Amino acid sequence: MDKIDAAARHTPVLLQRCLDLLAPAFEVDAPVMVDSTLGMGGHTEGVLRAFPHVRVVGLDRDPQALELAGRRLAPFGDRFTGVHAVYDEIRDVLARLGLPAAHGVLMDLGVSSLQLDEAERGFAYAQDAPLDMRMDPTTGRTAADVLNTYDERDLVRILRAYGEERFAPRIARSIVAARAKAPLARTGELVDLVRASIPAAARKTGGHPAKRTFQALRIEVNAELEVLERALPESIEALAVGGRIVVEAYQSLEDRLVKRALAAGATSSAPPGLPVEPETHAPYLRLVTRGAEEADEAELARNPRSASVRLRAAERVRPTPDHLLPRTPGRRAA
Repeated sequence: MDKIDAAARHTPVLLQRCLDLLAPAFEVDAPVMVDSTLGMGGHTEGVLRAFPHVRVVGLDRDPQALELAGRRLAPFGDRFTGVHAVYDEIRDVLARLGLPAAHGVLMDLGVSSLQLDEAERGFAYAQDAPLDMRMDPTTGRTAADVLNTYDERDLVRILRAYGEERFAPRIARSIVAARAKAPLARTGELVDLVRASIPAAARKTGGHPAKRTFQALRIEVNAELEVLERALPESIEALAVGGRIVVEAYQSLEDRLVKRALAAGATSSAPPGLPVEPETHAPYLRLVTRGAEEADEAELARNPRSASVRLRAAERVRPTPDHLLPRTPGRRAA
């Protein structure tokens, strides 16, 4: 594992487009970018090479990713700082480092190349492995815990909500029946169970039959949507005026949250029909992408994992009005 070359294993998605979108935010003295989902460091390396005056703080909940990225980025010295943290902690991390704000925030959401490629992590349905799926393998419940302890109704709920799985009741019923004989422990068991639960005609389309179940479990295990829902306003508040946030999402549930958060900041909060918009209700973000951008043919040929990416970006144009500041538990509004 210590000989893994992170650069050889990881091609960052839409790297040049991300650099182009972030560039205007770095036209200041001593700019700081937060790579909220460091992974194996591909996007951060691109930023550090393209902008020699930028410092990057890289966050990741996965200690293995931090180690690999740290080795990859060691040549950049103190221009890079890796931090073991979840990205909804962005403002706390900046405060601990004595940094007042970020000029760029980059989020590359979902499961990382490292997590998919390491069979023993249990993220991939194509390889038999322990049912883990934790992005931070040092803490929290595993996929096996979810499968063996959730009641049938909750299993249906997460399969429907997070996997958009139309055969959720059948799969949940099969899980409960199987675990009554012996606890589920391996991804291969789950794949066989899901395949047997989906009618043969439905298995002919839509890709691997276990794809949606694995997505749902991963999201539940890592509380991905709850964390993202907190992280988006926290990241916007971390931005200096003139700073930019760039987010790459890979499934509709994530992209919906991103779209909603950026659109809210780019829309007046004044009641409709007022003859003059009060300054406190003016938008505090400006959208810098038209809708969600997708990978073009050249990007797809270079990096097949870009097939489902949806990229959105916005620029902070003013401080957030007091009445719209995020109310984070344990944090006083700034």
